[in-house]
This record gives sequence, C-alpha cells and structure tokens, in this order.
Amino acid sequence: MTVTFRNTGGSPVRSGTVTFGTHIIGALGVDWATIESTVKLPVPIAAGQKKEKTWPVCVDAWRVPLGMHVETRDVSVKWD
Repeated sequence: MTVTFRNTGGSPVRSGTVTFGTHIIGALGVDWATIESTVKLPVPIAAGQKKEKTWPVCVDAWRVPLGMHVETRDVSVKWD
C-alpha cells in the first residue's frame, strides 16, 4: 500500500500512526470482515511538504478462503 502524506499545516509533524482497514471480500462482493493494522507515520514531515511511503499489508491466509480476495479500502492518520 503506497500513501502520500501532505502536511498543509504551519508546523512539522513529528509523530503519529497510520491505520489500514483491509477488507475480506467474498466471491459475490460481500464484505465479510475488516482487519486493521497500524504502523508509524513516516516522520518528520515538514510544514508544506509531502512524503510518500509504501507498506506491505498482510492478512493470514486462513482468513481468505478460496474465491475471496482482500482490498485495503480505509486509511486513517493520527498525528501527535
């Protein structure tokens, strides 16, 4: 999962977290479950700057039976 962070504020971001919501999708499009994973924000991000970061998003194989797939649909950021 690659995300670009833009700091539109007036001071640098020095810490925080990123939470990904990865959905388990059935063969007919039914959303069976959402698995959350949290990683540290790629800091510092200076005021007015952007930073791009890529993370692997993994789900245990037993959670995704044959015919189902995963989609990371939700990304939220919390900075301190």
